[in-house]
Amino acid sequence: MQINRVGVIGGGQLAWMMAGAAKTLAITLAVQTPNNTDPATSLASETILASITDAEATARLASRCDAITFENEFIDIEALSALADRGVQFVPSLSVLEPLLDKYHQRCYLRDLGIPVPEFVALEDLGENLRAKIENPNFSMKWPLVMKARRHGYDGRGTTIVKDLSELEATWEKWGRDPVLLEEFVPFERELAAIAARDRSGEIAIYPIVETQQEDQVCRRVIVPAALEPGAIAECEEIARTILNSLQAVGVFGIELFLTPDAKILVNEIAPRTHNSGHFSLDASETSQFEQLLRAVCDRPLGSTALRSAGAVMVNLLGTERSLLDYGAKREELAGFPGARVHWYGKTESRPGRKLGHVTVLLDKSELPIAHEIAAILESIWYSTRV
Repeated sequence: MQINRVGVIGGGQLAWMMAGAAKTLAITLAVQTPNNTDPATSLASETILASITDAEATARLASRCDAITFENEFIDIEALSALADRGVQFVPSLSVLEPLLDKYHQRCYLRDLGIPVPEFVALEDLGENLRAKIENPNFSMKWPLVMKARRHGYDGRGTTIVKDLSELEATWEKWGRDPVLLEEFVPFERELAAIAARDRSGEIAIYPIVETQQEDQVCRRVIVPAALEPGAIAECEEIARTILNSLQAVGVFGIELFLTPDAKILVNEIAPRTHNSGHFSLDASETSQFEQLLRAVCDRPLGSTALRSAGAVMVNLLGTERSLLDYGAKREELAGFPGARVHWYGKTESRPGRKLGHVTVLLDKSELPIAHEIAAILESIWYSTRV
């Protein structure tokens, strides 16, 4: 079946950037999103205003589309399964998403696949048995530990570092005592990411491995490509291929990785969708990750992941205050930086930590060694007190 009409569950900035790519490919794109001010509504051919977990709304979306893809993982997979049984085509498929949506299940899947991951355990209650286990000298994970919500965590929400048992208990109580993932704290040297696509024929396309830098567990900047030894690059790419082939996945996946001081590569998390670490591809790659996803969904040949320049720096433009400002002067100054491309998501409200846009600067070969300095200049413009 020829696929020319694509629905997206979610209408935020990822769907907005997907809508721009859809126009390039002459694909009709509709979104299901709860607010008519969400970014993608300005570009989508049709908007169904409803919660992204509203299965009846998704059924209406499906009636207007040939296939449905996702902007985020906050979905009701049980409700969507009933639609899949009626012939609705989801990309990635629900069978691909099922082992990935719960962070504990995802960890188990990767471990059983032989992929290196941090040591972990499920935490379902804080009874005496667990306290005894954690306080046992033979318990292999040592404080501090990383505690993660198993579902619905993003941009630092649902992830925290706990230094001792009392802090773990207090945090878990604050989180409502839902089951969580508890894992070892990895004193990584750098954080990396791989954006990888796979189509229905099994072809895989991997973008250059990038370095990501987080502050308060929110991505602040991405350096393209990561300065790595060839062996480390090959290992990251092989991990991506192994995961996507094992899942028989179709779509675009963001794979977050740790590089440890002893040069080991560990998988942190997998996002079964386009990813913040791949935003550079809009300007720096022959094919953006958003166009690549649509190509995979619509069963078109995957595009080239080659860079258009020697490298790039991507800086997220995060909110620092609650306001209705559009920060026009700052955006104009960023756009005037040599090689800069500013992407503004059109959100109507700023709040601390909210992703309002991003800026990408294309680098020539001579600028690669100063990529971090360029990122710092861009951030100094954005985070200055002048509006």
